[in-house]
Amino acid sequence: MTTASLPAEVATDLDHGLRALGLDPAALAPSLLAYLALLERWNRTYNLTAIRDPRQMVTRHLLDSLAMQPFVAAGTLADLGTGPGLPGIPLAIARPRLQVTLVESNGKKARFLREAVRQLGLGNARVAESRAEALDEPAAYDHLTARALDTLAGIIGVGGHLLRPGGSLLAMKGVHPHEEIAALPPGWTLQAVHPLRVPGLDGERHLVVVRKQG
Repeated sequence: MTTASLPAEVATDLDHGLRALGLDPAALAPSLLAYLALLERWNRTYNLTAIRDPRQMVTRHLLDSLAMQPFVAAGTLADLGTGPGLPGIPLAIARPRLQVTLVESNGKKARFLREAVRQLGLGNARVAESRAEALDEPAAYDHLTARALDTLAGIIGVGGHLLRPGGSLLAMKGVHPHEEIAALPPGWTLQAVHPLRVPGLDGERHLVVVRKQG
């Protein structure tokens, strides 16, 4: 897959960002750049993401997704409302032992996801073209994630059935979501809130980890 359509600065930005996150550019950058080139090309026609600038995509899509990777290394993960594959595809690239299901109901986005999984050769990723609440895979996952889907209670409402007892919801948030944490439904407990530093991104980012009680 060609990455020639990307500005030269994109590879430099990604290299610096991966190093800042403690990740190996030599191992990860080729697949991440191939994914970015495919996303940028499809985005011209299918409007998969509002971000058009590939350099902004590095920061706000790739590095933002990868900032959570220290907290999920293996097992099974369902990425709810993944859109064009965020954070699921970057996590699948960075964590080969993680089995990722990309849950997306929008047909054009699901088509893109299937093509991305095929072209990138991601044997540890699959696409479920479905709304999260309609996915009939109860207690099948060790982890759920949702990058910009809803409040914590909202995510649990549509996808909580997918998580096994004792599993964890990993929700990417901006500022510390005190009110959302206070509104967690019964049977769900806060495990941790991790402040994240995303290279090149101003503003707060937090990873909220919520455990489903057994």
